[in-house]
Order: sequence, then C-alpha cells, then structure tokens
Amino acid sequence: MSTFIDAAQVTETPSASAARAIRTLVVDDDFRVARIHAAFVERTEGFEVAGVAHGAEQAMAMMDEVRPDLVLMDVYLPDGDGLGVVRAFAERPEHPDFIIITAARDVATVRAAMQVGAVYYLVKPFGFQALRDRLVSYRDLRARMADISEEADQSDVDALFGLLRGPTPMQAEQPSKGHSAPTLELVRNAVRAADGDISAAEVAEQVGVSRPTAQRYLSYLAQHGVVRLQLKYGATGRPEHRYTLAM
Repeated sequence: MSTFIDAAQVTETPSASAARAIRTLVVDDDFRVARIHAAFVERTEGFEVAGVAHGAEQAMAMMDEVRPDLVLMDVYLPDGDGLGVVRAFAERPEHPDFIIITAARDVATVRAAMQVGAVYYLVKPFGFQALRDRLVSYRDLRARMADISEEADQSDVDALFGLLRGPTPMQAEQPSKGHSAPTLELVRNAVRAADGDISAAEVAEQVGVSRPTAQRYLSYLAQHGVVRLQLKYGATGRPEHRYTLAM
C-alpha cells in the first residue's frame, strides 16, 4: 500500500522555481527518519516528495506507480536490500537516479553503491545542509544536461562530473567576514581531537568561547563541508546536534 506525505505538513520553504519540480521518493524503514528526510526534500527549492516507502517491496511498487525522478534509498530494509532494489531498477531502460542514504560505513557497501550507479552516498545521521548540498548539485546537473545538445564535448563532460562532485570543502584559513581564522581553527581542532562526536557545548568549553559562538562556528564549518552534523535522538525532546570531522 502506498504511503504519501502531505506536502502541507512538511513544507517549510516553498519552491519559487518555474521548472517542474524533481519528484523524489524517500525510502527508509524508520518512519520518523523518513519523515525528517521528506521534510528536508520539501525545504529544498526545485524538489517535491512523490511518496514515502518503508520497505523494499513497497519501494519497488511505488517506483512503478509514481515514477519518481530521484530516490533516496536506505540500504537496510526489513524485507530486502536497498542496493538490490537499485540494481534491479538500474537494469531498466528508464529508471530514476538514486542517492544512497544509510548508516552503513563499510567499504564493501560503498563500493556496491558505486557499482550500481548511485549518484551520491550519504552516511546517516546527517543534517539538512548535507542533503541539501547533494540535492542542489543534482538539480544543477539535470539542468545542465537539459541545456546540452545531443553530443557533449570534453568541457561539457568535465562540468557535468564537476557538478556531481559538489562543493569543495573550504579551508579554515579563509573564513568569511565575521569569523576569526584562529577561532575557526581552534573549533576545527576540537572536533578533530574528539573521541567520536562532540557537541557545541563541549567545543565551547575546550576552546574557551560561549556556546552560541561555538555553535555559529560549527554551523559555518558544517555548511562548507569541513565537519559533519549528526542528529542523535533521545527518548523525548529535540535531537541533539553532534559534530564529527568530515573525511
């Protein structure tokens, strides 16, 4: 049975683009995580949620039913392997593109995702900015491909693959206005030295700044791909923001 998200419940920033929105299917076995990811998609200009599935069989049925342009595919599903679903659809003449979204960090899974043609691989948990960056790069890629005639020259090919690579992580030595390079370096070093992940409050204590200041610098680093935001969920309340150094 198909499950759809009510756009009115998840949309925070309406799309201003006149082009057709990129229809996206969200696949995750965790109902709460799927809803969060669907909200992230709806917040990104140029995208809309075509549906949400929580298992391999349901995902395959919904791909036939709603024909999405893009699928955010979890790997560990209760009734099958998400990569197996991608592999089956990748063999069809016409199929959606796939972004793998999973907690799996082993090289074998990463390699398998590359082999089946996934355009991106995102390790859970992650924040809105991490997904938005990939979605925007994918949106720009589609727009660029639509502008190219039947044949692409080498510069076109290089540009297309460059769009897939997305933004290059910034260097802490080149901060924007309002950010101190020494403080930025101290914050990054605090994240690097952490045994696992670290919170803004912990960074603030180590660096000797206020928590809001630490949070501002961490957000800046996360936006530019230097650190990765992870959301940790407790029994109740808002998820805790934790940070790790991006690889």
